Amino acid sequence: MSTTEAVAFWDGVYAARTQADGPQPNVRLTETVTGLPPGDALDLGCGNGGDALWLARRQWRVTAVDISAVAVERLAALAHSQGLGGRVTAVRHDLHESFPSGAFDLICAHYLHTPFDLDRAAVLRAAAHALRPGGRLLVVDHGSTAPWSWNQDPDIRYPSPRDVAAGIGLDPATWTVERADAPRRTATGPGGRTAEVTDHILLIRRTV
Repeated sequence: MSTTEAVAFWDGVYAARTQADGPQPNVRLTETVTGLPPGDALDLGCGNGGDALWLARRQWRVTAVDISAVAVERLAALAHSQGLGGRVTAVRHDLHESFPSGAFDLICAHYLHTPFDLDRAAVLRAAAHALRPGGRLLVVDHGSTAPWSWNQDPDIRYPSPRDVAAGIGLDPATWTVERADAPRRTATGPGGRTAEVTDHILLIRRTV
């Protein structure tokens, strides 16, 4: 499928959603980042912008990217309206074609799944290389299918965090896996619907 089709698909996904004035951050981000000194963060697939705004309120400088112009424009407007425009840079970016430039102390990729062509391992490898020494890459993937997910394929297989780490293929002399587990939680979806879901969490730190 073409980039044009991917853009149209994700623009349609976000346009169909009511824009939230206060999108919430992912719980796996808040539990991981709370206590870390603020620095430069990159949010891959920023979506509704809850993570980027949460980080910006805690003095992080955030570059937030998404393939959807709808998502990016909404986030930029929200950041400006909340006085966070100086800390959030929202940019439309297709990770299938290129990776954002810069060096970061935190890179997060929450549920970076798509029905279109995307070499996730290459994207996450590029993310690991974009970390400053001491920086962390947080990858949170679906470990189960929520009732409101766009992908309801009953045969879908969710790679484990260790599988994802192996696929990235990082040199352990430079990067270390700090966390690789699959906790469950009660999630809230569109319209307030709740369900128990599994998250696959991978946290990698660049050591040198």
